[in-house]
Amino acid sequence: MAEGILRHKANLKNTEIVVDSCGTGDWHVGESPDSRALNYMKRKGIDISGLRARQLQVDDFYRFDIILAMDSENYSNAKRIMPLDATARLEMVMNILHPEMNISVPDPYFGGEEGFKTVYEMLDEALEKLF
Repeated sequence: MAEGILRHKANLKNTEIVVDSCGTGDWHVGESPDSRALNYMKRKGIDISGLRARQLQVDDFYRFDIILAMDSENYSNAKRIMPLDATARLEMVMNILHPEMNISVPDPYFGGEEGFKTVYEMLDEALEKLF
């Protein structure tokens, strides 16, 4: 969802950025977003149907300026593979709003429709401030 929200904000602000989304595990590589995420984002006017899951790679720490982790587990997993000379900054996404609080974004997949709404609202606010 974060990638779709960030791309949408960049388009609205006529800003060109490179955005990508990935997980730290490999169990969903190549899959489309969850149908509930697709439907919720579509209602918000954001099409994420072209996205496919991929796994975080060491090269990502050189390709991007910032890598935003959604939760503490993904942050720890990313930190574990982050090279010492990485050029990207690794940060918890909610630290944008609440510095050094390390608040995790909940996994929407277990929260039903309300879970996707909650995650969207959290990410929308944090990524707006990032801009």
